[in-house]
Amino acid sequence: MVDDIVFWALAVVAVASGIAVFRVDSMARATYALAVSFVAVGLALLLFGLDYLGVVVVLMMVMEMAIMAIYMIMFMGMNPALMPMSMVHGKRTSLAVAGLTFAVLAAGILLVDWPERRGAPAADLTLAVGRAVMGGKMLVMMTVSAVLFATIVSALVLALPRGRYDAPADDAEEAAS
Repeated sequence: MVDDIVFWALAVVAVASGIAVFRVDSMARATYALAVSFVAVGLALLLFGLDYLGVVVVLMMVMEMAIMAIYMIMFMGMNPALMPMSMVHGKRTSLAVAGLTFAVLAAGILLVDWPERRGAPAADLTLAVGRAVMGGKMLVMMTVSAVLFATIVSALVLALPRGRYDAPADDAEEAAS
């Protein structure tokens, strides 16, 4: 019963924040809404017992949104990311493409002759999916994590024109007089 309530709460949060991505009026708010949506999906995966996939979704999305926010600050400055703007461009075209894509995928689901299952599922599905996805690449992923962290720190250093405790020249002169 508790699992059902938590699942439906996470589903509502995921869908509502997914809709918010297209309804909010700034790039920064859309970024945060997308992060909330994916974290809710990742938590739902954890609820299903898919520990590996749930943690990967949460970590990847949080890191991706953090990097996006840093690049917004670095290239746009602090305020432009919060300025009102439309997050939907080409509304009619995007609606037509989305409808067509949905129709093709739904037709594929209904019309494809799906194969019968061969063999039995693995005893630990999470471990099997992890091995299938990662294989021998875990060292590579650990290295990429460190590189992404270094990228975030470097972007922040480059984005700030002065250090944390440095006063701008105008403020320093006013303080001295």
